[in-house]
Amino acid sequence: MKSLTVRLDADLDLVALGARSGLLWTRPRADDPVPVLVGIGRALHLKVERPGGAAEVQAALAALGGPNEVGGAGTGAVAFGAFPFDRSAPGELVVPEVVLGRGADGRRWLTVVGDGSVGPDDALARARHALDGPPPGTAAAHEPTSYDLRSALPPEVWRDEVVAPARDRIRRGELDKVVLARELVLHTDHPVALPAVIGALRDSFPTAIVFRIGGFLGATPELLVSRHGDIVRAHPLAGTAPRSDDPAADGRLAAGLLASTKDQAEHRITIEWLLDGLLPFCSYVDAEPEPTIVTLANLHHLGTRVEGRLSSPPASVLELVAALHPTPAVGGDPQAAALAVIAELERAERGRYAGPTGWVDGAGNGAFAVAIRSAQIDGLVTRFFAGVGVVADSNPEAELAETRTKFRAILGSLIRP
Repeated sequence: MKSLTVRLDADLDLVALGARSGLLWTRPRADDPVPVLVGIGRALHLKVERPGGAAEVQAALAALGGPNEVGGAGTGAVAFGAFPFDRSAPGELVVPEVVLGRGADGRRWLTVVGDGSVGPDDALARARHALDGPPPGTAAAHEPTSYDLRSALPPEVWRDEVVAPARDRIRRGELDKVVLARELVLHTDHPVALPAVIGALRDSFPTAIVFRIGGFLGATPELLVSRHGDIVRAHPLAGTAPRSDDPAADGRLAAGLLASTKDQAEHRITIEWLLDGLLPFCSYVDAEPEPTIVTLANLHHLGTRVEGRLSSPPASVLELVAALHPTPAVGGDPQAAALAVIAELERAERGRYAGPTGWVDGAGNGAFAVAIRSAQIDGLVTRFFAGVGVVADSNPEAELAETRTKFRAILGSLIRP
């Protein structure tokens, strides 16, 4: 089994295609060399033993190399994956039969992976059919007409028996920070149309990383790590404030977030941890001197861009993911103590929520996001989470309110009037 990559002249709507085909990554930023990748079909599944299986999987992917008239990150054989939050749980990468990509410079390409029996023209025809025809399994589908939304744990129980005890442990000096997630479960009378959810997320969050890996999808603002050649980047977020419809009030909320001692301290924990995690792989790595406001449709976040140059030979993006996940932004600090508190108090199985989600090519290039603002859709049941960073001066009621604000990001795309 080998890959063949050719230039693509056809200008297809790749995001719409990936929303239908089930494998999509899009990060619409000028500094991302590969803003869109889409996969069709399944040529190969690669099991990833975590946290130490990166090298073996990278070698298996590299073995799928073949003729490539385009070159660069995202070309050749590419694998998509969404790993569980639990860093000891195995993950899976999917190598599609067909990959279509677009670079920041406008280049477009098509890759076919297989035994050579399917050529680029056939693959392009398959992509056009997937884009123009009905999404798989929807020929006789009906939109949901009833919705049953429930909290997996009563909100007051989550506030008083999850957040408050964790905060008290932090005050006693047992740890510095822990991120606790709250789960909602949505039942519908008909399956939710996943392509429609992707379209709604794309419209509502045009600057977010929008992804779909089968039934797992979302729009996350947080880049865990990317690697293109020997350049490594990350964009961690920590610290949150709600938005307001009133511009003056919204400006005050953003300014208050920048001035917040609690949020700045929470953010600094994540940045210092990330720099320490990247340094062993880099000849140089640095972060912006101060965080800036990252504004989404419903929230403001504190964000800091991190960039470095990898030592030679450069580590693959899978190695970097293994070293960095979970960051204090989704786990806590110290990591071991925070993960123990999550396991004891949270009373939820996160699955792939807040895990690394993204793509990797045969050369080790790739990009993985932190899969927040995400949902797992299985037929009539959808599960999704919102997390908060708990520190010594956290207010449990305010943390509960923050989850409600965060839930709106995904809920508004799932429930359509």
